[in-house]
Amino acid sequence: MYIGMTNNLPRRVWEHKNQLVKGFTKKYNVHKVVYFEETSDVTTAIAREKELKKWRRKRKIS
Repeated sequence: MYIGMTNNLPRRVWEHKNQLVKGFTKKYNVHKVVYFEETSDVTTAIAREKELKKWRRKRKIS
């Protein structure tokens, strides 16, 4: 399960689907968005990403 942030979701999904991004998504063939949140504040986005990354997989799935 991948968690990340971007300022352009359609572009970022396209990059992952076309395996242009090295790392987790390319290695594990991840290219399906199941959830996203939107904010105009970068600091809030970074804090939320860090919060979600601390969660255990089971909590993320539920």
